[in-house]
Amino acid sequence: MAERVNLQDQFLNTLRKEHVQCAVFLVNGIKLVGRIESFDQFMVLLRGNDQTVQAIFKHAISTVSPMRQVDIQPKAAE
Repeated sequence: MAERVNLQDQFLNTLRKEHVQCAVFLVNGIKLVGRIESFDQFMVLLRGNDQTVQAIFKHAISTVSPMRQVDIQPKAAE
C-alpha cells in the first residue's frame, strides 16, 4: 500500500527547516507573525520577532501565509 503524503506536515516542516517568516491567521481574525519552531498533531509553536514562543492549537488556525515563496515537493509514492 502506498504511503499517504501529509501535505500539512510537509508544509509546516518546510517552513520550520527553512526558518521562513510567516503570518498565522486565527479563526477569530488575529494575525500572529513569526517562525514555526515546532509542531505536532494538535499544536504549532510560533517564535515571534521578540523571541517569545506561543503555543497555538491547530483548530484555532485559519491560514498560514509564508512571507516568501516556498517550494513544496510532494514525496513520490513508492
